[in-house]
Amino acid sequence: MFLIHAAKSSVFSKGKACGQTVAALLFIGLLGLAPSASRAQDKPASQPTPTPSVQQPSNAPAEAGGPQGDIGPIAVPKKKEEAPKRDDTPKGPKKTEGTEPFSMRVSSQLVTLDVGVLSKDGTFIPGLKKEYFRVLEDNVPQTITSFNQIQAPITAVLLVEFSNNQYFYSFQIDSIKSAYVFSQSLKKDDWVAMISYDIRPHILEDFTQDKRAIMGAVGSLQPGMAMSQETNLFDALYDTLDRLEGVEGRKYVILISSGRDSFSKRNLDQILKKIQGTKDIAIYTVSTGKALLNYAETHGLMRYLCPITEFNCNMTFLQGDNQMRTFARMTGGKSFQPIFDGQLREIFGDIAQTIRNQYSLAYHPTNSAQDGSFRKIKVELVDETGHPLRLKDEKGKDVKYQIVAREGYKAKPQVE
Repeated sequence: MFLIHAAKSSVFSKGKACGQTVAALLFIGLLGLAPSASRAQDKPASQPTPTPSVQQPSNAPAEAGGPQGDIGPIAVPKKKEEAPKRDDTPKGPKKTEGTEPFSMRVSSQLVTLDVGVLSKDGTFIPGLKKEYFRVLEDNVPQTITSFNQIQAPITAVLLVEFSNNQYFYSFQIDSIKSAYVFSQSLKKDDWVAMISYDIRPHILEDFTQDKRAIMGAVGSLQPGMAMSQETNLFDALYDTLDRLEGVEGRKYVILISSGRDSFSKRNLDQILKKIQGTKDIAIYTVSTGKALLNYAETHGLMRYLCPITEFNCNMTFLQGDNQMRTFARMTGGKSFQPIFDGQLREIFGDIAQTIRNQYSLAYHPTNSAQDGSFRKIKVELVDETGHPLRLKDEKGKDVKYQIVAREGYKAKPQVE
């Protein structure tokens, strides 16, 4: 139990709608999740999780991305017809000939944040109160207007690199098989899609709540299915984000990739700008670069891993890992760099626990300018004196924690 010591955050359609690129990717990363998630639930009673004291507001947006009906479960009876009332409201000023009418519209932007507070081993820390959170936008403190601890259904896309390279097929398929495990952890309200990519993305399964459909998509990744040995990561991720923007609620992309890009039409700057402008999308990355490099070195396959024109193969993979970390950091996700396949189950379990348990914050920014600028966000935990909050376990030892939240957002542009 953690104690707080006061010492001084054409679109995919849910169900079987449009068959487009976004769906596949997210699900594969999540598949390896089940065992770890269950282990997290079976943890000893030394760290019981407090029950959140704040209820979810009834008008909160849907967390899952499934189809939404137009009519709610409660029908509101029509009011009885009443005699028209006399309108005593004051009339506006009469229009003077030769002058233009004047009108004014006030627009207030609402910024929402999903925040994860995790212990050193990646366990979600529950029971924190609104008063302990401080949000800074461009270093200016903001007033939190809405706060909840949530355990939400998942709306996720599993985006997986899968190229047609016979020398590394056995390595790739070992990683992909872990997706079968994750399918068993899905809950009835979860929506998952799966996408693979080589020279272009391929939607293997659109958003579905059917575990068997996802397992079938994983099983379809067989030798010869890929069309090319190239891996256009930037194009695949850009297309996935573009389609996800039309899906309601909080979304996640589980990106399993080496981080390398062959010759996408879009460059790194363009994909970073796209990520910077996304809303309600977090990217969790599982970088296979190091494991793939080790596999090639130990099996004498380095000449097949990087072309002869590659100046420095190791540097290429280091750059890929750095890009994957950047994608996750910018959106409030997490990045993992496994060395061997045995780590995948634990990684997917970590991802599942993190995205299901979060704190949801909202505020109206003090900077109301609609200039399309990027605003940096920083979330901190503080005590009543404004000092960094210290957490202690039941033995009185300090608990190290990390705060996972997106780096910022793009303000709405001025509409003429």
